[in-house]
Amino acid sequence: MSNHEKSIPKSRIIIRKPESIYQTRGEIENGDFNGRWHFSFGDYRDPEHMHFGTLRVLNDDTLSPGAVWPLHPHHDIEVVTYCAEGEFRHADQRGKGDVLKKGWVQHTTVGKGLWHSEINNRSDIPMRFIQMWFIPFESGLDSYVEQKAVDKKERTDRLLPLVSNEHEGALPIHSDARVYSCFLQKGHSVKHTLKESHGAYIYVLEGDSVEVNGNRTSVLGAAQVIGIRELHISTDHNAELLLVDVLA
Repeated sequence: MSNHEKSIPKSRIIIRKPESIYQTRGEIENGDFNGRWHFSFGDYRDPEHMHFGTLRVLNDDTLSPGAVWPLHPHHDIEVVTYCAEGEFRHADQRGKGDVLKKGWVQHTTVGKGLWHSEINNRSDIPMRFIQMWFIPFESGLDSYVEQKAVDKKERTDRLLPLVSNEHEGALPIHSDARVYSCFLQKGHSVKHTLKESHGAYIYVLEGDSVEVNGNRTSVLGAAQVIGIRELHISTDHNAELLLVDVLA
C-alpha cells in the first residue's frame, strides 16, 4: 500500500473527473486504439493511482474497425472484459475465441500463463471494451475463459451481477471482487451495500452523469468509494455504468 493510500480518510467518496483520467492512443495491427486508463498500466505510471484494492487495472479502450491488439502474454491475473460498443473477440494461443456484443461479459483466469489478443470483430465500426484486472487469491491456477450474454433489460434499473462468487448466474472469479452493470433510466435509482473493508469503483460509461450519495459523477468519470456501507445511485437522465466492489 502506498503512502498516498494510507493517507486517504476511511470514509470518503473521491470523484475522478474525465479529464483527470489518463488518455492515450497508438497504432496496432490493422488500425489504432484510443484508451482511457484509470490506473498505472504499461508505460503510464501514476503513484497516486496504482490500483484500488484488488482492482489492479481498469482500461477503457476503443479499437478502430478491424483492428487487432496482437497476441501478448500475461500470468497470474483475473481478467474481466465488458463490451461497451461493437463486437469484441478474444483469441489466445489455442485459436480464435467467442464474440462479445454490447453489454456482454467475459472472465479469464490467466493463472500459469496465457497469450491472448483483443480483436475488433467488425470491419465497419469501432469496438469499445472495458478491461479490468484483479489480483487473484493464489498464483499458478489453470487458465480458462468463460463468458456470459446479457440482455439490456436484465441490467435496466438494477445492478446486475456479472462477475461474482456470491450470485447465482454470475461468472465466478478467483479474487475478492464483484462486477455489476446497470442501465439506469431517468428518475430511477439503485442502491448497493458494501461489506466492511470493501470499497466501490463506479465508472459512468455513457449517457449522462449520475449522483453517488449526492456526489455528481460525469459521464466518463468515476467515483471511488471508501468506508461507506450504503450507496445510492441516481440520474436525471439515462446512464450506463459499471460498479466494481472489491476488498479495499
